[in-house]
Amino acid sequence: MTGGRNGARSEASGIRLRPPRNTLDRRALGWWRTRLLLTTAVPVLVLAVLGALIGPARSWLLGAAGAVAVLGLGCTAFLPAWWYRVHRWEITEDAVYVRTGALWQEWRIAPMSRIQTVDTVRGPLEQAFRLATVTVTTASSKGALRIEGLDHELAAELAERLTAITRATPGDAT
Repeated sequence: MTGGRNGARSEASGIRLRPPRNTLDRRALGWWRTRLLLTTAVPVLVLAVLGALIGPARSWLLGAAGAVAVLGLGCTAFLPAWWYRVHRWEITEDAVYVRTGALWQEWRIAPMSRIQTVDTVRGPLEQAFRLATVTVTTASSKGALRIEGLDHELAAELAERLTAITRATPGDAT
């Protein structure tokens, strides 16, 4: 079930859509900031090098590099704290709850009976911050639920717990 008002119910399972209780690991702030800085640095560097090499276009290339740098630094300063306040997750015996998004918030719930696979992913940057992402794949056409920014040990425990719960949960007949 996606979106909907707070308090909406999944008719098939009777599970109530409600705000998830858990926040992400605080290290997710540094991880997001680093990702944003790297995402900003690449185009700024390309524009600056091109500006240094191409004399006739120097002023507008260096101006564009400066504008991208200011925009990227602004995003780096403000977005991670906002994302941290918005992103929530929770796992119960009945379902996985996830709330994501900043401007367009998405609340999703996956009943245990609908879970097909549980994966834990740790990219190089996540490894540097000792974080991981748990991906819960369901039969939903909306796609997998992702819980990013978790402590890597907690992510492994959650994957084990979800696997045990889903193994013990009978399949959904709908």
